[in-house]
Amino acid sequence: MTEGKIIKALSGFYYVKTTDSQETYQCRGRGVFRKNKVNPLVGDIVEMEKSNPGEGYVVDVKPRKNELVRPPIANIDQAIIVVSAVKPDFSTLLLDRFLVLIESKQIEPIIFISKMDMVAPDIQAQIHQFKQDYLQIGYKVQPVSTMRPEGLDEAVKHFKGKTSVIAGQSGVGKSSLLNAIDPLLELETNEISESLGRGKHTTRHVELIEINQGFVADTPGFSSLEFNEIELDELSDCFPEMNERKAGCKFRGCMHHKEPKCAVKAAVDSGEIPEYRYNHYLQFMEEIQNRKPRY
Repeated sequence: MTEGKIIKALSGFYYVKTTDSQETYQCRGRGVFRKNKVNPLVGDIVEMEKSNPGEGYVVDVKPRKNELVRPPIANIDQAIIVVSAVKPDFSTLLLDRFLVLIESKQIEPIIFISKMDMVAPDIQAQIHQFKQDYLQIGYKVQPVSTMRPEGLDEAVKHFKGKTSVIAGQSGVGKSSLLNAIDPLLELETNEISESLGRGKHTTRHVELIEINQGFVADTPGFSSLEFNEIELDELSDCFPEMNERKAGCKFRGCMHHKEPKCAVKAAVDSGEIPEYRYNHYLQFMEEIQNRKPRY
């Protein structure tokens, strides 16, 4: 038996990189998986049995520390959320939506602000303020540009020894960024569509690629940004600045909405919490309240 990590799943095969020799084997799953409804995922730590040279069978899947459904991947250390400064314009709403989804899975988010070389002087201050807001909350924020080596040198450090997923709307330059960090990757990219204001999907299957002694998922991204798995009473915990202040609220279980003597609303009023973050919280709250019940 040999231990390894699934780095790609394609057409019923699992490509397992062994822990000891760092060789990759093309494996089938044993029939017992189908019987027990176990679905091996990219990122899984597995036990495999070698058969022919370069081939084998996955015989056991080790317990996962976390998993995502879309993209289907397990054992993630961090999620790198790429938001563009321009083309498409920086969206705090979309960023907060990604952050809440990542926080709900107990995965550490890191924010990359891409296309910094394209920022016009009149919006530089605005982008800088957004960066400061998210740093103040406690997030790691890394401005990057495929045209500026210094930002890429800092960006690559975040990948070392970690298994990462990259999230972000189409067209923000996720594949271009990875290609700039490691030109040998040659990931497929598409120019952003001017008419639609967004890019086309170029990545079709989940695969872990190696960058700086770590793995990053080259994936189709988050195809759903809906809060289907988040309950109403969990939402404020996905906003770190609210979670750390909830003990100061008068009522236990405060929803930070209409309740009096709420520490979160007081922090919004005093400017400690950006008003747009609180407004997004209320918007997401309404979305969860209005979603169709699950049976």
